Amino acid sequence: MRLVFAGTPQLAADTLQVLLDSGRHQVVAVLTRPDAAKGRSARLLPSPVAELAEQRGIEVLKPARPSEPWLAQRLAELNIDCVPVVAYGGLIPSSLLEAIPQGWMNLHFSLLPRWRGAAPVQRAILAGDQVSGVTIFDIVAELDAGPVLATAPYEFGPDETAGEALAGLTTLGAGLLLETLDRLEAGSAVAEAQPSDGVTLAPKLTPAEARLDWTAPAEALARVIRANNPSPIAWTTLNGERFRVLRARPVEGAAEPGVVEATKNSVLVGTGAGLLELVEVQPAGKRVLAAADWARGLRQASRFE
Repeated sequence: MRLVFAGTPQLAADTLQVLLDSGRHQVVAVLTRPDAAKGRSARLLPSPVAELAEQRGIEVLKPARPSEPWLAQRLAELNIDCVPVVAYGGLIPSSLLEAIPQGWMNLHFSLLPRWRGAAPVQRAILAGDQVSGVTIFDIVAELDAGPVLATAPYEFGPDETAGEALAGLTTLGAGLLLETLDRLEAGSAVAEAQPSDGVTLAPKLTPAEARLDWTAPAEALARVIRANNPSPIAWTTLNGERFRVLRARPVEGAAEPGVVEATKNSVLVGTGAGLLELVEVQPAGKRVLAAADWARGLRQASRFE
């Protein structure tokens, strides 16, 4: 089939790479978000998807908004069959959805209808889900509500961060997307409506949600830390300064919430139920380092606020 691939971040570029390497379908253009300012220089840089497409000599479409008339005209000129979408970052107008013969199909990182929205992996970890997955569905006007073409389950590792899980889900999803495109071309793909029960929403995590409440159980705090890595990163305060916690695990024991108990080989913090062993931290103004290395610099008893 002739495709326009729509996506923006690195995980979308990784999926595009799988489609291109397979050679089973022809990607004639990519649709991605406009160049964005990055780094301290704030220099405008192309998205990872645009960068990969340019390397492979593929046309790049970067409308400020998908509703811009020139985009509809260009998609019609390209005479495509389908638009696979992975984290594009913009709402597709109904007129464009209806203009593509085989439609727009989205790779979503949950088992729909659970966790519709922008942060399905993060919300699943935060909620304590043991199993998530990927879903390929036809895009409709309502958020992540279209009929489902394919699913595959994914079991979270006990210490897996959202970033690590997204990497695993991307690999899983890229293969499933390719299989689904094959079945669509063969005429054997069947889309089934999502059930009306079990719908949950997954809005983006906020920095306020990433603050560690030391009166919560250690199990819950560990999930907050995993869900917020790599962004926005869980945090607390120490001596009035922000202190980031990148990795930690719950362990047995008890201490007052927020009180730090450091030994030669471990750094334990009291919580509302159990202890939290810090593994990787970033004090204010410092680089990321092992918690035990940070604790060797402590000169007095410490307590997170």
